Amino acid sequence: MPLRLRRALSVFWSFFKIGAFTFGGGYAMIPLIQKETVEKKHWITDDDILEIIAIAESTPGPIAINSATFVGFRVAGVPGAMCATLGVVLPSFAMILAISYVLREFENIAAVQYAFNGIRAGVLALILKALWSMYKQCPKSPVSYVIMATALVLTAFLKMNVLLVIVLCALFGLITSLLAERRQKQ
Repeated sequence: MPLRLRRALSVFWSFFKIGAFTFGGGYAMIPLIQKETVEKKHWITDDDILEIIAIAESTPGPIAINSATFVGFRVAGVPGAMCATLGVVLPSFAMILAISYVLREFENIAAVQYAFNGIRAGVLALILKALWSMYKQCPKSPVSYVIMATALVLTAFLKMNVLLVIVLCALFGLITSLLAERRQKQ
């Protein structure tokens, strides 16, 4: 079996496991993607994860699928991208298909409602872990904190479009970097 095909199948299996054992969507998958692709497989670096997340958030589509596609492409080209995408999507698709048939019968049972409340709490913990991991790796400066706080206020409280906020943050970061570079040259 050619190396690229073996790597693509390995990528499929890794992302299938991530997709099968993560509840809560893409942000909850980030710590698992980081652990699998950086720590276990050494396919990419921690810096790559930050770039992947930034790109995956800025492009249309779910962050988990975009991240999987990017990692798969880096590891095994187009076949790797296809296998990673299929791997991360297939478990959720199968679970949702199965659950949709039986959920109507069980949705009013208290134990089921309590289970979903527990799952939501666990998902929140995974999202907070991803946030903490990204925070530790991001450069810390007064400008970074201003951008972060402003983006939070604009999206959470003023309900501004997230894409517009991302573009504005990028422009603000670019302008402040260029001004800082100019000051250093003088």
